[in-house]
Amino acid sequence: MPKRPSHADRAVSLINRLTHTKGPFAGESFNLRPWQEQIIRQLFKTKRDGLRQYRTCLLMLPRKNGKSELCAALAIYFLLFDGEQGGEIYSAAADKDQAALVFNVAAAMIRAEPELDASVEIIDSQKRIVHRKSGSFYRAISAEAYSKHGFNASVVIYDELHAAPDRTLWDVLSTSQGARAQPLLMAITTAGYDRTSILWELYSHAKRVQAMPSIDPTFLPILFEAPAGADWTDEKVWQACNPALGDFRSLEDMRILFQRAQLIPAQENTFRRLYLNQWTQAHSSFFDRGKWDSCAVASDAELRGCPCYGGLDLGQSDDFTAWVRIWLLKDGRIGVRCRFWIPHAALLKYPERPYKDWQRAGLLEVTDGDTTDLDLVEAAVLADSVASGVRELAYDKRFASQLALHLQGAGLTLVDTPQGFQLNEAIRKVNEWVATGNLAHNGHTILGWMADNTVVVTGRQGELRLDKQRAKEKIDGIAALVMAAARTLHETPQPEYQMLVFGGR
Repeated sequence: MPKRPSHADRAVSLINRLTHTKGPFAGESFNLRPWQEQIIRQLFKTKRDGLRQYRTCLLMLPRKNGKSELCAALAIYFLLFDGEQGGEIYSAAADKDQAALVFNVAAAMIRAEPELDASVEIIDSQKRIVHRKSGSFYRAISAEAYSKHGFNASVVIYDELHAAPDRTLWDVLSTSQGARAQPLLMAITTAGYDRTSILWELYSHAKRVQAMPSIDPTFLPILFEAPAGADWTDEKVWQACNPALGDFRSLEDMRILFQRAQLIPAQENTFRRLYLNQWTQAHSSFFDRGKWDSCAVASDAELRGCPCYGGLDLGQSDDFTAWVRIWLLKDGRIGVRCRFWIPHAALLKYPERPYKDWQRAGLLEVTDGDTTDLDLVEAAVLADSVASGVRELAYDKRFASQLALHLQGAGLTLVDTPQGFQLNEAIRKVNEWVATGNLAHNGHTILGWMADNTVVVTGRQGELRLDKQRAKEKIDGIAALVMAAARTLHETPQPEYQMLVFGGR
């Protein structure tokens, strides 16, 4: 008796029956490549009860590797052959045009097969395909225009999740799947740059699952990416993360794009993000993320007795207030401790940002009201400064003059620190600490996020200044760090302070 084909066998066989509808392969059978077939077989792996094992999948694939065609083929399979009665299959995207791409490919594939075409009704105006026999439908939707109610999704394929304006549509669709026996929530995307996004959340989880699959057996990570430290100019690196390169992904085209990125430095990040799947920045970040992540760690014990300086960046309205202390350790490392505050109003204003998660983790302090409670900040800064023996505290008198008077009255030494290009030397010093791995920031999540956001402007003489306007997100912690670093440049020999109680986070 012949062996009954598995779900994966059926999916591979049926997708291979489809035909390409555009480009040099138009009219030819799909003919899954070995790497594509491996993706399908992983996706359709089943448990002992015969149901699919994976409920969520993150497939990160660089551009021009047949992503839209694969999305369309999967949508067709789930609509016509998955055996779900009344199934709801959605392909989602950030905007209408992107959503239409997958729908148009799927519709064309079905129309190219008379038997399939006879079994469905294609409604182009609604970007909807209905399977008459099962009562299931496939619909393309965008984050620009969709109804928040009434979803009962069985399968969701989110195309280019990195472009999602926020996490709302993803969350709406994922929470609609509770009544399905074997739901699938899948993102097929290139890398992004926003480390507060839903994609970064999924990517971070995917990396953890890759390292230890047992922590989430229902999550499937498939990541075609160049490692963070890889040489982006090496064609072997391109080949490793572009499985179709030299096949239906043109190597000549990649070389042209690479040469352009070399000639136009601003396009390097775009090349690395879209074609190597490396996480980059919206603007070129001043700090090298790989070097930042590999920086040193300093224990509380190592900080005791070492010269300490502080930087205070006082937030306005719903902004961050950042308080950073740095210690000049005996072995040349720079110990760092940070505190961050926002008002409760910011928590409500920016629900898409991970402020609540940071608060729960003890990384972010939230004060009542519409503005940060400066009395609480003042008390914390004073207590920390006394405990750690802060020699000098750098601040900007434009925003913190009253608080500075109070702290000076309590016996602290405060130094008004002009901003802009006058911090050039301190900015370079902090970058040097990062480049040499000596900035012992202990992997503080918020400070790392702000480092990613940091953009600098270069003056006529090559001097640098932080640019909060061009930065994609907040950089207040880096501003405070740079101000503290500025005081170390003016250090004069002083008696060592005896620290009382070390308090830091």
